[in-house]
Amino acid sequence: MDIADDGTGTADSLAAWLERVTFADLTENEATARIVDAIEQWATERQWRVYRRAPSVFPLPPPLRGNSVLDVACARPGGVAPVAIEVDRLDRQRTVDKLLAEAAAGRVAIWVRWGPGPFPPPPLPVHMVTRQAARRSGKWHTVSERPAPEHSGTGPVVAEAEELPWNP
Repeated sequence: MDIADDGTGTADSLAAWLERVTFADLTENEATARIVDAIEQWATERQWRVYRRAPSVFPLPPPLRGNSVLDVACARPGGVAPVAIEVDRLDRQRTVDKLLAEAAAGRVAIWVRWGPGPFPPPPLPVHMVTRQAARRSGKWHTVSERPAPEHSGTGPVVAEAEELPWNP
């Protein structure tokens, strides 16, 4: 991996990983936790140190004191920029502001959005990774973005119909 990482390859890798994540009949919190777990697995497989609820450089809003937290932060070896990841179902300006602050501090900033979409893109240098999900009966389930598989080039097989006697 290059020392300089603009985040595109990292975001693409995470997007491919999250496409394999499936869930059904989960609450919003359970679905978010499933995605955060998958992000941790993705980073761990790359031998990165993973920190959940890591301190952010972005301050909490008044009257609170201190700094906000990131859903996932990853420290990468060899002087490669750390990765700051937020996971949200909703479009929140505060999340964009937090990730912009993380990017300004030298981190690769990734916003994982999940839900039915559409997902308006954040300003660069924040990268967006999406995972389609739909709500049914108050619970969430993943939606595949992959097209249906192609069938063989042959058409349907139609058997010759036998002539049946007519008995009115």
